[in-house]
Amino acid sequence: MNTEIKLGLGNPPLPIYLYVNKLEIDGQAYGWYNYDVSLDKKTPVAERALTGYLSELRVTGKDFKGKDNIKLDIVVFADDLYIVRSGIETNFSKSFLLTASLIEDFSRPLTIVATPGEENVVFCGLYDALTKTKIRRDWDANADWAGLLQQIQSRLFTRPKYDLDEDERDRPVVQQPSSAPTKTNTIHPQDLRIKQIRTLTNYPIDLVKEWLQFQDASAPSQLSVAVVDKLVRDICLAWAADKVDSNHATSSYQQQVLGAIASGTDEIQAIQAWMNYVVGQRATVSSR
Repeated sequence: MNTEIKLGLGNPPLPIYLYVNKLEIDGQAYGWYNYDVSLDKKTPVAERALTGYLSELRVTGKDFKGKDNIKLDIVVFADDLYIVRSGIETNFSKSFLLTASLIEDFSRPLTIVATPGEENVVFCGLYDALTKTKIRRDWDANADWAGLLQQIQSRLFTRPKYDLDEDERDRPVVQQPSSAPTKTNTIHPQDLRIKQIRTLTNYPIDLVKEWLQFQDASAPSQLSVAVVDKLVRDICLAWAADKVDSNHATSSYQQQVLGAIASGTDEIQAIQAWMNYVVGQRATVSSR
């Protein structure tokens, strides 16, 4: 890995997003682009390939025109930290999941290739970066997409993870040293728990604050574990509200999250696996 630190002026250490979509400019087709939110500007990326070490797969919900769009975020460490973002139900994401599921050793660098197809379709090619050989798997429209995602995530469990906060307001502020004694800045486990789940589900922090106000509290650490358990459940079910039937969401949460935690599974892992299951259920229904 490239660990050289560039001194001097530069950009903030935030992930570089590659948004997957076909763009045509002056007769040239591009498979992905950078997006400047402040200018609402898409800048096509001429290079079709990204080579690096796969770190993590994340499923995120992004609001677009009042609708919740489910995205697959492919986190890659290279000369910088990159996130390749594509719709969970796109050909790009599905072809990536099919081929990546064949990989056993994610400590080797991979090359991800974005290839524009007909209309708005972009296909994903995956190569072993060391041997430059393409990883091939036949297309399977009926594949268990949620199962493939969970399988790959389990193999990536030991890979390095990175702080991917997009909003700098949530980032810790570095204080200047002071001669006066300071309190330890350790975050309470219950506060950390809710922050992690809120980030995982992309749940608005304002709604968490509102919920806490009804409990006459300003932080989860001021509440009992049983009450915080209810907040966790409410956040998860709110995430699933527009994806599956509410009764199915509640029962599957009970079985797959609470049941897994009772068996010794880490809560974040259990919730992430359940979210993958819900996304898979939604994809199955939409494809019928």
